[in-house]
Order: sequence, then C-alpha cells, then structure tokens
Amino acid sequence: MRVLLTGSTGWLGRYLAPMLRAGGHEVTGLDVAPGPDTQVVGTVADRALVERTILSHGIEGVIHAAALHKPDIARYPRQVFIDVNVTGTLNLLEEAAAAGVGRFVFTSTTSLMITRAIRDETASEAVWLDETSGPLQPRNVYGVTKRSAEELCRLVQAETGMAVIVLRTARFFPEDDDTYRDLSGENMKANEFLNRRLTVEDCAAAHVAALDKAPEVGFGLYVVSAPTPFSRTDLGELKVGAPEVIARYFPDAVQLYADRDWRLPRSIGRVYDAGLIERELGFRCRTDFAAILRALCVRAPLPFEHDPNYTSPAQQNSFVACD
Repeated sequence: MRVLLTGSTGWLGRYLAPMLRAGGHEVTGLDVAPGPDTQVVGTVADRALVERTILSHGIEGVIHAAALHKPDIARYPRQVFIDVNVTGTLNLLEEAAAAGVGRFVFTSTTSLMITRAIRDETASEAVWLDETSGPLQPRNVYGVTKRSAEELCRLVQAETGMAVIVLRTARFFPEDDDTYRDLSGENMKANEFLNRRLTVEDCAAAHVAALDKAPEVGFGLYVVSAPTPFSRTDLGELKVGAPEVIARYFPDAVQLYADRDWRLPRSIGRVYDAGLIERELGFRCRTDFAAILRALCVRAPLPFEHDPNYTSPAQQNSFVACD
C-alpha cells in the first residue's frame, strides 16, 4: 500500500516508517523538518501541498501523526495549534477522501480525556478511563485541538465512507516529564507502565494494526496503552495505598525497586483501559509492567526509551513543530 505518513521526522515517525516498509508498504513522509524518512518538507496546514502530495504519490492510506504537542504550548500561540492540529487534519481528511484514499489513521491522545479535576486527582478513588469516559473537557489547547480533530475524523468518515481509526495514545515520549520532578525519569516511566504508558515501538505497531484493520471497522476510536494489571475493584485502594495493590499483583516489585533505589507510586489517580483495541482489532502492547520487572530481575536494559535531553527535530531546525 502507498502510505502517506505525516510527522515522519518525529519520535513516532522514525519508528513507524521502517515498520511500515517492513510490512511491505511504500511510505511517503511529510514533516516540517527534514529527515531520513521525509520526502516532502512542509506543513499539513498547507492544503495545496497536502493535495499535491496525495495525488502525485498515489496515496492509498494515510497515517496522520503530525501535531503540535503539550510542550509546544509554551512556544506557540493558540492559533498555530488550530492551524496545525485542526485545519491540518481537516486538509488531510478532505483531500484523502476526494482522492479516493481507502483508509486513514489519526494519532490522538489520552491527554484530552484529562480534565482539571482528574489532573489534580481530587476524586476519592482512582479514575478508570476508557473510550466511554466523559464528559470530555480538555484542560489545554493541545487537548482541545486534538478533540476537535477527532470529531472531524468522525464527521468525514460518516459523510464519505472512508475508513477512519482514531488512536488515543498514552505517553510514549522519551524525555523527562515537564511537570513532575520528584522521581528519576526512568523510575517515573517504569511506574507509568502500570496505568498510562506504552513504548514507542508498541505505539507504532498499533498504528500499523489500525491501518490494516480500518476497512473492517469503518470508524473506530481506541485507547492505546500498555495493558494495566488493575481492575475497577482496585480503584479505591490505588488512590490511598498503591504499593500494597501493586505488591499483590507483583510480589517481587518492592525488592526489585529497592535494589535500584527506585520508588513505587504512593498513589495512582488514573488508570487507562486499553481492552477495546485488543477485543476489536486483536492488538495488545507487547511491553507491560511485568516486562519492566523482568528486565530489573536479570539486570537487562530497560525495555523502553529514555532520553532526558531529547528535543524534537522541528525545534532543532527552527520550524513550526509538526511532529
């Protein structure tokens, strides 16, 4: 299949492009920053460029991973977020549909599900988050624009019949969290595999699976995260005594963490449930918290990427970010 991959120079794109090629697809990359997998340098906000790229390359499927992200809030005004995340998505959807493209996968985010109350963890128990959660009240312009783009995906699919899948991906960025600093970056990432993280490799694989299954689904929206060990019956205890709950599921975790001078989370305020994508598309992330513990046990490299100094290629090249 001839696939247009937007955000091809970015963190996800650098894993997605080779994975798509390994699956027999011909990939055309589009990004604002040049890179080894980027054939077209430009922004998805440029509708003429989008149309030209889709038609000249005979595109049959689109994976739209390009976006401004949460860290970009400090760098760009809201209008730029709308131009890239909303208008850019509409450009791709409408030009793809007009060209007869059969399938479209959109990279969204679990961040849009996090209200201020969820972010501040004001509830008396952890919040269980899946595709039915709501009402959705994104807390920043990143979430608002991603939510708007999701609804454009739904609208265009209903009007045109082009198969569209929206993936609300959990955290997979390699850099340190820009909000919490009380744990080391690796410790925090390891903890998040319990409830709200996946590897970039698993994220890429989810996109490939969505591209493959899209015609069978029509329209689908899925949370993508490492499978959580928890159930809804754990929610109350997770909020007030997470280490005890974790120890029930993983008796060796306390000692393995102590040996590395790490800390388990004292409280967990939210849990992402990625069960629907497994039931409907047959996709399940390969790396989970048990895999983290296995690596600690045998002193193997951790099975996730961590780079505290990572900056996006768009920032390095002084472009408006689109990855």
